Order: sequence, then structure tokens, then C-alpha cells
Amino acid sequence: MKLRDELPVDHRLTTVYRYGAALCGAALLVFGVLGFADRLSPFDTDGETIAGMTTNGALSLISVLVGLTLIAGAAVGGNFASTLNMTVGTLFLISGFAHIFVLDRAANFLDFGMPNVLFSFAMGLVILTFGMYGRVTGRLPHDNPYWRRRHPRAAAHESLARRRAASAPGTLDAAPAAALAQGAAPRSEG
Repeated sequence: MKLRDELPVDHRLTTVYRYGAALCGAALLVFGVLGFADRLSPFDTDGETIAGMTTNGALSLISVLVGLTLIAGAAVGGNFASTLNMTVGTLFLISGFAHIFVLDRAANFLDFGMPNVLFSFAMGLVILTFGMYGRVTGRLPHDNPYWRRRHPRAAAHESLARRRAASAPGTLDAAPAAALAQGAAPRSEG
């Protein structure tokens, strides 16, 4: 099974993944383009600010590249956008933690300040949330492919009940068919 086959093309979660990736990608793209518009030098650490955060040419380039990557993920959509959002969100969180330790040191070549660190944490959590939406909760609907993957036996029972109900509507009582559709295991007689 391929990753793109896991989530149906018209599933409502794809919209969340796409809009999340596009929104966050556009914000990063704007930040990076504003940095290029100010003609910042690549590794300057003199504290040039854009939108309240310090930046330089290298950070602007990274922001543009990540923004374009997220927008491309939004164009692809589906599980790819979800996985990309989770990956980029995690990288933002790691970046925030890493830059806490290099503030006011020579290793801070991206010219991060505390507002940048806070933005990295906030943007990471937002992107990560968009990616994890519908994938990591205890109450996923039974039509969700991630629920089906975690509960293969119950999913198989539901699928069997639906096939039986569709092929011979008079063979199953309504109550057992409904119980099977809700994920209950069939009771054996005896």
C-alpha cells in the first residue's frame, strides 16, 4: 500500500492538511521575501528586524525555501501534506530548542533572538497541529483510514457487515448489522 492510497482523495481531512500547509507556508514566504527586500547580508548578526524578529539573508533564504516546500505540500495534499506538516513542525520545535542554547553566542549565525525562538515554537506547534489533525486522537471516526490501520480486526468486521448488507439486505437483521457497523464484535451462538 502506498502512502497516497491511505487517505481517500475526497476525504475532509485533506482540506485541513492543505489549508494548514498553505497558510503557514505563505507566512514564512512573506517573512523571507521581506528579508530579501531589505537586502540583508547572508550571515550578518547585527540585529536587523522584520516583523519584530531579527533576521539575516540566510534566515530569509531558509524561510522562503520552507515556505515554498509547505505550499508545494499543500498543492499535493492528502497524506503527503499531513506528513510534511508534521515533519516541518517538528523541525521548527527542534530549531527553537537549539537556538535557545546559542542565543548571544558566535554559533547563532541565523541571528535568532528570543522573539525568533518563541515564533519557532509557536509556528512549529501550529504546523504540527495541522499535520496531526485527524491522525492522533482516541476518538477517530470509523471511516478514518488511521483508525482502520490501528484497528484492523474491527475494520474488517465493519467492512464485512457492509458487504453483507449491500449484497443481501434481507439476510441480516438491522440490529446485528448496525452493531457490526459500529465496530462491535459479532456474538457467537453456542
